[in-house]
Amino acid sequence: MHSTHVVYFCFTPFSLTFLSLLNFLKPNNQQLYFSLLKHEENYETFFDLPSHFPSQLSPHSLCQTPSFLRGLYIYFNLLISFLLFMGTGVSSIGGATSTGLDDIPESCVSCILMHLDPPEICKMAGLNKTFHGASSADFLWESKLPSNYNYVVKKVIKENPQSLRKKEIYSRLSHPNLFDNGTKEVWLDKISGKICLSISSKALRITGIDDRRYWNHITTEESRFQSVAYLQQMWWFEVVGEIEFEFPQGTYSLCFRLHLGKVSKRFGRRVCNLEQVHGWDIKPVRFQLSTSNGHNAMCECYLREPGNWVLYHVGDFVVENPNVTTKIKFSMIQIDCTHTKGGLCVDSVFIFPSNFRERSK
Repeated sequence: MHSTHVVYFCFTPFSLTFLSLLNFLKPNNQQLYFSLLKHEENYETFFDLPSHFPSQLSPHSLCQTPSFLRGLYIYFNLLISFLLFMGTGVSSIGGATSTGLDDIPESCVSCILMHLDPPEICKMAGLNKTFHGASSADFLWESKLPSNYNYVVKKVIKENPQSLRKKEIYSRLSHPNLFDNGTKEVWLDKISGKICLSISSKALRITGIDDRRYWNHITTEESRFQSVAYLQQMWWFEVVGEIEFEFPQGTYSLCFRLHLGKVSKRFGRRVCNLEQVHGWDIKPVRFQLSTSNGHNAMCECYLREPGNWVLYHVGDFVVENPNVTTKIKFSMIQIDCTHTKGGLCVDSVFIFPSNFRERSK
């Protein structure tokens, strides 16, 4: 019995292109493609951000992402064009073709993978040897790295960026990396490759921090630094910090991570003691930031939601020159000495791209 294989032109709609491609795929490659398009796979592990980052992306299937569909569409069309170019013909009658995904040059596949997000690239790498090799191309991963990756590698990893593969750099930077004696942390968002920073309470200048009548450090798993500064009671509340870092071009937000109440664990369960919480509803706390390139922000708000960690947005700043380090100064104060305040945990300060704020809500 004769069978007919039809190849549609490059601008054929996606569904027809997909069906025509399946005619040329070997059975095992067809199964791989169908497995990629299933919805029941769990990508939660890959999409996890570092613990206690102010947001989590909802895991979702590859076939639900626009970039995946765009990249897959480009791939299908490129493959069909390649088959036409190699003389497989517009149609063939009888006999099964031996053409498969392995016939595509790795450089072509790498160019297609550039249209996908890093988690999607890693999923496609499992398709076959060609995709696996193409997914490791330096030019592919360099396009996903931030413009300041050389600076970050030298400052945090303490290695020569030229001696590392770009995929390895992305992998290592996408995990939390401590620097400045473990008081600061930097990482790449695994989806977008954008820079995020956090600064421990131990890197902040806190008025009275050395006087145990007012402040003490509490060990807790709820902090990415495993420790928070806890205020028992004080008249003059002032926390000041600064950081100098080379940021890629973009708009960034700065937030304080605070908690009303003393957190601890008892018999393996979370316990929050609110006995010392007072004074934060009388006068607002003033938050401020300023940068070396002239950006300033200030806001005032009352501290609320006892028992919960809250990100208090101080303001945004813009980085226009990515090749120059930006010095950022920030603070929060409540120095009205007509009343005391207490029962506050100061965990850290976050700096991340402003569009990430939607995730933290």
